[in-house]
Amino acid sequence: MATEGNLAAPTRHAIDWKNPDYYNEEATVHEMERIFDICHGCRRCVSLCGAFPTLFDLVDESKTGEVDGVDKKDYMKVVDQCYMCDLCYMTKCPYVPPHEFNLDFPHTMLRAKAIKFKKGEVGLAEKFLASTDVHGQFAGIPIVVQMANAVNKTKPARAVMEKVLGVDKNAWLPELATHKFRSSALESPPHAVKDGAKTPGKVAIYSTCYVNYNEPGIGHDLLKILDHNEVPYVLVEKEKCCGMPKLELGDLDSVNSSKEANIPVLAKYAKDGFAILSAVPSCTLMFKQEIPLMYPDDADVQLVKEHMWDPFEYLMARKRDGLLKTEFSTPLGKISHQIPCHGRVQNIGKKTEEMLKMVPGTSVQTHERCSGHAGTFGVKLPYHQQAMKIGKPLFKAMANHRDGGLPDVISSDCPLGGHHIAQGFEVNQLGAPPQKHPLTLIRTAYGLK
Repeated sequence: MATEGNLAAPTRHAIDWKNPDYYNEEATVHEMERIFDICHGCRRCVSLCGAFPTLFDLVDESKTGEVDGVDKKDYMKVVDQCYMCDLCYMTKCPYVPPHEFNLDFPHTMLRAKAIKFKKGEVGLAEKFLASTDVHGQFAGIPIVVQMANAVNKTKPARAVMEKVLGVDKNAWLPELATHKFRSSALESPPHAVKDGAKTPGKVAIYSTCYVNYNEPGIGHDLLKILDHNEVPYVLVEKEKCCGMPKLELGDLDSVNSSKEANIPVLAKYAKDGFAILSAVPSCTLMFKQEIPLMYPDDADVQLVKEHMWDPFEYLMARKRDGLLKTEFSTPLGKISHQIPCHGRVQNIGKKTEEMLKMVPGTSVQTHERCSGHAGTFGVKLPYHQQAMKIGKPLFKAMANHRDGGLPDVISSDCPLGGHHIAQGFEVNQLGAPPQKHPLTLIRTAYGLK
């Protein structure tokens, strides 16, 4: 049985978060002890993040040298280090279902986080950091945006933010946009719908909080690429945060609120035959994996899951259907590209790399290591320096392009991760190549204004 499970494709059990027993602390601690004992005997994931070294140090420093010697109060030290990247489950662990050990480390950590949240042990500052729609209310208001962005760059103000909000004063923070993406995006030019063998011929854009409030240029790059390829598009009628920042806190009731707002809207587009595109991997993953696992019997949730696409997953599928334009006018040079964790666990392959390699005069070196940013984890005072340490092997690898020396550009499908990588280059004095999103690079390659 163990052998069969080890060779079979991983399966994921639904998250039983509506069951009152889900919040049974004693049962959860017992399950953590079981899982920690398996992880301690394997240690394959020691280099992934801070959760596993923390666990193994606790075990090694205990009186027994085994999990039974670890004070159960210290289990939360492991939980707090897990930022739900999901890599241990999807790429490393040999004991995931259908293996008889039935090990799901990240979702066990999620259960512990949910209990912590229910007990009121998550502070107001952390809740505020995870409230992206609240931050975004100020985007698009010129005077407010100017003041907020200036404050973000002022050392005394950052020191206050560190004390009040727990945001490390040295961490990179995104600026608010002077114009929100959703209010500045142009309507789709008239194009006939070209349905492919595998891909829907029209697209609905789920903007994401980050693109809408912080970096709308990424969204405009996507629209330009779709327009160039004669793919009609619309912006979804209305949207709320995908819920990933709240999931990372264990605030499942807020995730539910986001689901109740988003799914009815997105399901209409799915039923009308649209591909739904999201340019932030974490948001895409919420609709592809986490929300479907929380609502396994909700037909609309499952329908949205089937119609949610990563932009490059969609574009390369259009190429296979013979419907993507492949004439590029501008070479991109040497690119060091990172696939973020939440992109890897979607199991779509290296679609961004595939498209970048289509551009003449372009050399792409792809890296599959974590940047360490991990949503709000990388900016919090207790974890920012650790996040930079986690990302350091990636920073160093990206600084040495296989075609020689520093790359001409560094890039990540995760916009936040990309800026974190750029900061890693600066902190480690690895040079200062420009950081650009892959959609920006493809727009440039097409020669689009």
